[in-house]
Amino acid sequence: MPLVRSFAVAVAIALVLAAGGLLAPKWLLFLATMSVSHGLAVLGIVVLMRGGGASFGQGMFFAIGAYVAASMPQTLGITDAVVRSLLGMIAAGVVAAVFAPMLARYRGIFFAMLTLALSMVLYGLLSKASAVGGTDGLTVAKPTLLGLVLTPGRADYLLFVLTVALSVLAAWAVVVYKNSVAGLLAQAVRANSLRVEYLGASSQRSLATSFVLCGLLGGLGGAITAQVLGHVEPDFTNWTTSGEFVFIAVLAGQQSVAAVFVASLLLEIVRSFSNLYFPNTWQLALGAFLLFVILFRPGGIGSLWAGRRKTVADTPAVPLQERRA
Repeated sequence: MPLVRSFAVAVAIALVLAAGGLLAPKWLLFLATMSVSHGLAVLGIVVLMRGGGASFGQGMFFAIGAYVAASMPQTLGITDAVVRSLLGMIAAGVVAAVFAPMLARYRGIFFAMLTLALSMVLYGLLSKASAVGGTDGLTVAKPTLLGLVLTPGRADYLLFVLTVALSVLAAWAVVVYKNSVAGLLAQAVRANSLRVEYLGASSQRSLATSFVLCGLLGGLGGAITAQVLGHVEPDFTNWTTSGEFVFIAVLAGQQSVAAVFVASLLLEIVRSFSNLYFPNTWQLALGAFLLFVILFRPGGIGSLWAGRRKTVADTPAVPLQERRA
């Protein structure tokens, strides 16, 4: 029953957002679509952080999903936006599964720097590969949607609806995962991986699973972004893109899935208006905004409505002597 109820809530949210898109101006519709698609990549980072990892290379999966979606019309003749998004997600997940066993043996800054290194290797390969446009990138062919040709008049709205639908489904799946045995085990790994090993579970396998989920969500976000933006380039996997995703993850916190998308939208709005009114100092405005949130809401935006729930990861380790006493 809780699963059915949560799915009904997810469907209701998707319908409300789709209805709101009919009233939104074109510039806000594009801004919202981009922020939601970026929110998917950030959601992957949050899942990984809850599982005991930290990624500075989420741009790698974001770029893989984007380039796969961009190349589908030329290589396989696939133009449908849904299929291209799913193929981009699967491709990123496969790459994550290849590197997950190696990365799962590390923790902390070593794990994070290895993800950054992999991301920058891909950046170098894409920049030098003339087959995918090199540093100029690729122009993405306009997608179709379930057989419908997206005319300029309705393309923005239909892509917004698609983005919302896929994002709500992904967010619901993450909520289900968080409340599952595997999700609770991932939190225990973050709290004390050695204790998890003593209890007979594999902390490395749990972290590898979180990393694959991170890759799947990053690839889905990149595939959607490529089709909405109409262009892909190596900067998708640059450290600046990954840093922006980490920025949003810190801004959102780990207590609420919805907070990830709210934080992504807030970042896009703050950046757009800062760039408009403070073109030479908009980075300063963004930094000040993040500093304000960290000082007054260290738990992230999600703490405004989610509260601080006590989980396995939040439970401090009690010494044996105190327990006996």
